[in-house]
Amino acid sequence: MDDIDLVVLRTLRDWRLAGRRALLATVVRTWGASPRPVGSILALRDDGAAVGSVSGGCVEDDLIARYASANEAAAPDAALAGGPPAFVKYGVTADEAHRFDLPCGGTLELLLEFDPDAAALDALVRALDAGRLMRRVTRLRDGAVRVEPAEVPQELTLTDSEMANTFGPAYRMLLIGAGQLAEYLATMALFSGFAVTVCDPREAYRGSWAVAGAALVTGMPDDVVLDFRPDRRSCVVALTHDPKLDDLALLEALNTEAFYVGAIGSRRNNAARRQRLMEHFGQTEAALARLRGPIGIHIGSKTPAEIAVSAMAEILAAKNGVPLPRDLDVARAKNARSGDIAPGVRDAKATAAASADEAMDGPARGTAR
Repeated sequence: MDDIDLVVLRTLRDWRLAGRRALLATVVRTWGASPRPVGSILALRDDGAAVGSVSGGCVEDDLIARYASANEAAAPDAALAGGPPAFVKYGVTADEAHRFDLPCGGTLELLLEFDPDAAALDALVRALDAGRLMRRVTRLRDGAVRVEPAEVPQELTLTDSEMANTFGPAYRMLLIGAGQLAEYLATMALFSGFAVTVCDPREAYRGSWAVAGAALVTGMPDDVVLDFRPDRRSCVVALTHDPKLDDLALLEALNTEAFYVGAIGSRRNNAARRQRLMEHFGQTEAALARLRGPIGIHIGSKTPAEIAVSAMAEILAAKNGVPLPRDLDVARAKNARSGDIAPGVRDAKATAAASADEAMDGPARGTAR
């Protein structure tokens, strides 16, 4: 599943190239609680077809009805019939907020661009498809658009003369290992808008792979990481439990700008991995600071599906720049739980917990959370 912004822009481009009238709505300001963040976009076609979201429901319904009406012969809603970009607000009063199902006190302002230039849209979509980060700048006076490369992702900016919104290529995920856990994690990532690549040189695991939409490659993982070229919109997750496959791939990933690099495994397994990387590959604690493991957040997960939920939650938090409470760290939570028992039985119980932790660390099941 493509990133929703790419879907919106690609669809709008296709409509305009086909000669259809359409508008692009962008959330430019919000006050109070808002269902969708600033920068969210929605495309509407003259017959009421829509893709994207600016509120998650009622605002879209109102815009669709008004825009379709404005394109009828009688054109009762001239404000949406065309012309230069126009601003529209929803939720200014309590009654209107209730009508449009906005949160209490919530107000949002949209910029409507009528019949965006098809050539500029095509240039933007082609650049995004090629993996480039782009900035789209709209002149408010007349709707003229320029598209230019962007160095880093930026929040939407709005001045008296122009609006600028940054769009990036799809977020990407590279999974090392094609086991059952990878199937669940790949499925969740696809529905979250990631482009997913799965690497596994082991024929026994590749033969049963069945996740449509995820690319499957067969090279050695470290070579695949190099070819993948992880950037700031990429994550790399090792799931095989096999040092011959995971370790070199992780080392290559740590030398990139990937926003997340992690590996499945128990606390003991991850400690052993770090020790190997330091003893045999000259790594330091500082160099391995970005390596996450045990991956995921502590939700008591036991099954591959639950572990995938745990891992995906941590990946999305990292993607969105949200720091997680330390209590959700898997190793910290388990260590704290072990520390709560009485001193006289701590060693025996800790040994038993470690054994259970390792027992769950086989390639078929993954690691308990």
